[in-house]
Amino acid sequence: MRTNRFRHFLAIDWSGAAGERQPGIALSLCTAEGSPRLLHPQSHRRWSRDAVLDYLLTDLPPDTLVGLDLGISLPYQDAGAFFPGWADSPCDARALWRLVDEICESDPHLGARSFVDHPIASAYFRRHGGREGSRFHLLGTPHRRGRFRITENAQERAGCKPYSNFNLVGAAQVGKSSLTGMRMLHRLEGRLFVWPVDGLYPPASGSVIVEIYTAIAALAASRSVGRSKIRDGASLDVALHKLGSPPSGLSGIVDDHSADALLSAAWLRMHANDEALWRPGELTHDVARTEGWTFGAP
Repeated sequence: MRTNRFRHFLAIDWSGAAGERQPGIALSLCTAEGSPRLLHPQSHRRWSRDAVLDYLLTDLPPDTLVGLDLGISLPYQDAGAFFPGWADSPCDARALWRLVDEICESDPHLGARSFVDHPIASAYFRRHGGREGSRFHLLGTPHRRGRFRITENAQERAGCKPYSNFNLVGAAQVGKSSLTGMRMLHRLEGRLFVWPVDGLYPPASGSVIVEIYTAIAALAASRSVGRSKIRDGASLDVALHKLGSPPSGLSGIVDDHSADALLSAAWLRMHANDEALWRPGELTHDVARTEGWTFGAP
């Protein structure tokens, strides 16, 4: 990766919650030198998933490294399939995005309820109300967090506590965010390069999307996993300083979604040219096209 490959750094804290406008969605953008700043939608105080998609398609600055806080795929390598035993199980991540979007075509606001309630797909998920699908623990997973991608095993080795993207229950779950995010990724129609699904190394120019995990940015800023969430401007500025960033200019209470986005944008800028993060040892072509990877996972 050449120095100064990217000119802008955008972190998106995503949400899979039901409904149109989501308080859990936050976007933060920074340039190569300035402070990260929050972006706001033009006609509403809260972002919708559709508005984020529109921003990426029409308003994204050139040569932006975009970090999405969601899982861009599901576990595949552990069982040789996303949904072993289902004839319609996709062969790679892009086919998975297409399947999720097709099944959820009638769900408004890029929702994914139709997929998690699908008569076959639902068997692989843990859902609310104690509804754990018969295939959630497909391989006798030794812990309650469900099946992991290879990158989630790497996250755990780095000190994080990931949960399976097949888990849709609890404050720490990212399954709903991941499925709704897959709908957005499919609707980008290949207009943005998604690393590493589209290739093990990003192109020499243009914008690139990567999966991020905001806890990795927090750990890099000397926060512990248990204290990864930041909720005031002073603590945020201390963390930003650890990442070589100017202060945010915010004071008082800051919601943790905004803080995650601001800190992650600064972290992306700090590590965009780190060759090791683009070349994790376990990332093969097959892993890349099926499961993807989390940028920053060793």
